[in-house]
Amino acid sequence: MSVATKAFKHVSYLWDDQAAAALEGDEVGLLIYRSNLLGADLRLTNYGGGNTSCKAMAKDPLTGLSTEVMWVKGSGGDIGTLKKSGLAALYVDRLRSLKNVYRGIEHEDEMVELFNHSIYDLASKAPSIDTPLHGFLPFKHIDHLHPDAAIAIAAAKDGKKITQELFNGTIGWVEWQKPGFDLGLQLKACLDSNPGIRGIMLGSHGLFTWGDTAYESYINTLEVVERCAEYLADNYGKKGPVFAGQKIESLPREQRLKQAAALAPVLRGFCSSQTKMIGHFTDDDRVLEFINSNDLDRLAPLGTSCPDHFLRTKISPLILPLQASESLEDLKSLKEKLTPEFEAYRRMYADYYNTCKHSNSPAIRDANPVVLLYPGVGMFTFAKDKQTARVAAEFYINAINVMKGAEAISAYTSLPRQEAFNIEYWLLEEAKLQRMPKPKPLSGRIALVTGSAGGIGKAIAKKFADEGACVVINDINQERLESATNEFNKQYGRDTAAAVILDVTNQESILSAMEQAALAFGGVDLIVNNAGISISKPIDEHTIADWDKLYDILVKGQFLVSQAGLAVMRKQNTGGDIINIVSKNSVVAGPNNAGYGSAKAAQAHLTRLLAAEVGADKIRVNTVNPDAVIADSNIWAGGWAEGRAKAYGISVEELPAYYAKRTLLNETILPDDIANACFAFAGGLLNKSTGNILNVDGGVAMAFVR
Repeated sequence: MSVATKAFKHVSYLWDDQAAAALEGDEVGLLIYRSNLLGADLRLTNYGGGNTSCKAMAKDPLTGLSTEVMWVKGSGGDIGTLKKSGLAALYVDRLRSLKNVYRGIEHEDEMVELFNHSIYDLASKAPSIDTPLHGFLPFKHIDHLHPDAAIAIAAAKDGKKITQELFNGTIGWVEWQKPGFDLGLQLKACLDSNPGIRGIMLGSHGLFTWGDTAYESYINTLEVVERCAEYLADNYGKKGPVFAGQKIESLPREQRLKQAAALAPVLRGFCSSQTKMIGHFTDDDRVLEFINSNDLDRLAPLGTSCPDHFLRTKISPLILPLQASESLEDLKSLKEKLTPEFEAYRRMYADYYNTCKHSNSPAIRDANPVVLLYPGVGMFTFAKDKQTARVAAEFYINAINVMKGAEAISAYTSLPRQEAFNIEYWLLEEAKLQRMPKPKPLSGRIALVTGSAGGIGKAIAKKFADEGACVVINDINQERLESATNEFNKQYGRDTAAAVILDVTNQESILSAMEQAALAFGGVDLIVNNAGISISKPIDEHTIADWDKLYDILVKGQFLVSQAGLAVMRKQNTGGDIINIVSKNSVVAGPNNAGYGSAKAAQAHLTRLLAAEVGADKIRVNTVNPDAVIADSNIWAGGWAEGRAKAYGISVEELPAYYAKRTLLNETILPDDIANACFAFAGGLLNKSTGNILNVDGGVAMAFVR
């Protein structure tokens, strides 16, 4: 598909005439096409932000007559990935007739329920609060977006005047008001007072643009945003340096990442005082320009303007009182320095809530910050899952862009605290939160499963991901890791798994993996020592190299990974789990198995020793003892299968049936069975169990431990 190119410098022209021609006559299809193009350029709108619509004639299923229907992005969703199932469809005349029963702005929320009387397609998405903003305007195609360049003008002290002058009166202005029915009426009033305008700027909020066709609306939107961005670009530096100039210098990137990785688990622990949070870190150049500036302390406490930004980033960020290059090794001293900062933030948030709350406001929510700024290093964001944390970072970068632009052309103004509260604790927003699915058992937890690019390890990582965890998949083999990473990304999306090369016998490799886990998700809660190797030989054929390899990977590896994981968990101070995949051979004296069996026994006892040592930290350490897991297991490579077959006097092909028949339950053991056992320990039902052994072997009487 050839994509046309137009002369836009600050936005992307993505319209393809051939692709659009294939949709000719399908206004809804063109709406979706246009929406996806707009959402593909984050300079035009942020993830999940904004909404688009079209009005078209359709057959009334009750009368058979042609009637005007509005298709508009429904509640939730993202225009960049919008499909027809994400649209709400309403009768235009019925929607507009709701003016007859509107009782005024004090009763605005009741109108959302009344939207149901206007539904045309009963299978469509629920209408959003922005529905009347589109419905009361007469245009066939409408775009409501949140471009940083436009919001910078909308949030400027002189925004109305600038808009008037910049567009010669062709863009209207409506002062800030919470989205809803009344704002829709104000948009119509603005249009009536300014016939012929091409769009409307919403104070502190965003932009409305339109056209008679999907293409005209698309081009109009691009042209208006391009003009806003061009105006900002022309003014940067005229009033003085951006953000009043640079106050400090950033650390070199490698050092920034080292500092961020060291600090992230500590911050995660503070932010998880009420609910387990997942983290995100960025040292984007736009972030560094802001957090290193002279204006940071003045602008950051003001908070954001656009409601979409505010809802995801909270009332204001926490600026960390740390020097970029200071040592973070003294954990006690670091926490003593940060504790009063978090306590002060929580008090500030409680004061904000208590000052602004209404008689029917929902209860106060988590008072911890979402956005944390570390001058010279970067920005951390924490939320209930990785996607929400990542999107919060994207939205705060949007807010930085807005502050930068507004300061360049005038002075930045944020939402008044009461208006911000009315958005954050809006009963309609609360209802939306209450409708969200219940968190999965491992939501908010981060798991590192060694050797998770295949076999048992991959099954465990997938089980944990299925149950809501973020997972750090790893392997010593780059090719196998890339294959597993692609599989995880395809199945779970971009925000569930991080991938690292990991050699469990190498301390530097392990520490690097822990750092990458901290940068990707904020730390680690759940370590599964699964990486293994098997060597089956009679004692007289066993070499020192065999012995060292077994003990290095199985025993030393379990020790080193556990040691590094415990250090991260103690930084977080939120407890955790270590699960060691050992073996039936740890308790059974089988033939030709001196090295492997004794190493497994060492793993089992190391589990007990660790459980006794770290229980005071609320960290549980448990063992899963598998046996004869043949399917998709690397353990059978390298001669192990041949060695065991020889020990039992059978062929390799007979091994699966042999292992199954010797169990009390006559069952074949699969990787998923081991994964389920790990979840049993980590999923919450056994959160008061530590130092235990769970056999998953189909019932081998010799392996009974009691």
